[in-house]
Amino acid sequence: MPNTSLSLESWRVLRIQGEFVEAINALCKLPPAVSVFGSARLPEDNPHYQSAVECGKLLVNAGFAVITGGGPGIMEAANRGAFDAGGTSVGLNIALPQEQESNPYQTLELDFRYFFIRKVMFVKYARGFVIYPGGFGTLDEFFESLTLIQTLKIQPFPVVLVGKKYWGSLLEWMERTLAEEFKTIDGEDLELFSLVDDAADAVKIIHDHFTGIKIVGENLPRFESDEEEPTGEGTRLGKMPKRRPKPVDDE
Repeated sequence: MPNTSLSLESWRVLRIQGEFVEAINALCKLPPAVSVFGSARLPEDNPHYQSAVECGKLLVNAGFAVITGGGPGIMEAANRGAFDAGGTSVGLNIALPQEQESNPYQTLELDFRYFFIRKVMFVKYARGFVIYPGGFGTLDEFFESLTLIQTLKIQPFPVVLVGKKYWGSLLEWMERTLAEEFKTIDGEDLELFSLVDDAADAVKIIHDHFTGIKIVGENLPRFESDEEEPTGEGTRLGKMPKRRPKPVDDE
């Protein structure tokens, strides 16, 4: 008798493949884009919401499309700014056990079952990240971007945190505990991102990097070529781990 659960697992692979194909077909035609992250819980009267609206407008005026998670809060604000400025406003919505209502300021909406596919799309089509105050999901995107840059899986791009009061304590802990006390990161790793208070400053960092005026992470290791072993999802294959020879049993 066939194992039904194993059969369903195999078909799930095709569903994953289909979600990748649909997303890539939709997003590959975008102009240069910037992904904006932040809490879904911040209301319209919050200063960070207002800043994210301005950020969306400034990004469009600088020639970028805006990508968010498609939900309320900061995501809505950035989409709203891009939409009002007449630009491309993308929402990568996610199916959750507690339904997330998509915001109405999207010119292109995609719906995802899988977080990991959605996360690939945030990186693959981004020329930079702007990260406003947020919770676990926002922190996840922040640290994933640093990991990809630190490990040379992607070329460095601007990662800009907005809100010195919100992010200050975390960054102090990273410097004091991670870099200095336990040395689980290098001091240079703290140069992988910027911290600002104003939307205009965030957009300027990304625009200057994109146009070559001021490249972020100039002292970081680079690939020999942008086209070196591309994987297709915005990362690089890299070198496979060296395999130690297996020990020979003594007879």
